[in-house]
Amino acid sequence: MSGRAAQAALRIRQSFDFGNRDLAKWFPGHMAKGLKKMQASLKKVDCIIEVHDARIPLSGRNPVFEKTLGARPHLLVLNKMDLADLTNKQRILRELEQQGIQNVLFTDCLRDRDLHIKKIVPAVTELIQKGDRFHRAENLEYCLMVIGVPNVGKSSLINAMRRMYLKKGKASRVGGEPGVTRAVLTKIQVCERPLIYLLDTPGVFSPCVGSLEVGMKLALCGTILDHLVGEEVIADYLLFTLNKQQKFDYVERYQLAEPCDDIQTVLKKIAVKLGKTQKVKAITGVGDVNILIPNYSAAAYDFVRTFRKGELGKVMLD
Repeated sequence: MSGRAAQAALRIRQSFDFGNRDLAKWFPGHMAKGLKKMQASLKKVDCIIEVHDARIPLSGRNPVFEKTLGARPHLLVLNKMDLADLTNKQRILRELEQQGIQNVLFTDCLRDRDLHIKKIVPAVTELIQKGDRFHRAENLEYCLMVIGVPNVGKSSLINAMRRMYLKKGKASRVGGEPGVTRAVLTKIQVCERPLIYLLDTPGVFSPCVGSLEVGMKLALCGTILDHLVGEEVIADYLLFTLNKQQKFDYVERYQLAEPCDDIQTVLKKIAVKLGKTQKVKAITGVGDVNILIPNYSAAAYDFVRTFRKGELGKVMLD
């Protein structure tokens, strides 16, 4: 079924009901300590590399970074470009430029030979040489600080640069969940000529995320721990997004008859296809019996992670 035909046959929601959820509960309050340490180390830093998810290039970036760390040259790296629909890439770049962000690179840090990684060292070298290094002018090595919200690929970027320039393996732990990098300001060499060190930092959220919609975009991209938001809620927002953008790969993936806008129906189909069931005890007139019902949580888990791996099509959430 073509995208238009599928949409014509489907009555989709025009808006998502976010309800009265408490946004504050989604974001941990322990991140201020990390931000203070980052700010205290600025005197050692020549350039800031901010890493963010290319699917949400305008949403969820921490404005506190610019306020507290903005005294240094800044490069925005939009990672996971392989998962993003970059059809309107120029519109994104124009909107970022209107926000005062002119130095932007797109990367896919998990791909072994991502040529975009090669652009980072020339870009930061040029930025540093154009600026005033103050008391670091005599220091021949460059020190960069890598910042960003959780789980956007900061550690993957560091490891990719080490592979590219030093032919060395991982120096920074990588995981598919937010909060893998706990240590603040671990110094890691990534290049020999010029001699470049990176300071890896834990993900730090803005203390004030603008709206539930922004929070849900961050959750869908895996920057918030799923259980804080609720996997079935994230799955519902994913279904809403895919239908709205006419991305119907999920229909074939889970062998549905047609697109559907009801998350309970979709999760039931997914659970049945994957054999995800759970036993529950039912009280009847002849005593207790165990019956099998679809495991909606397991189905939501699979649906969301399949999307995050790029297996339900490329999307742009902004």
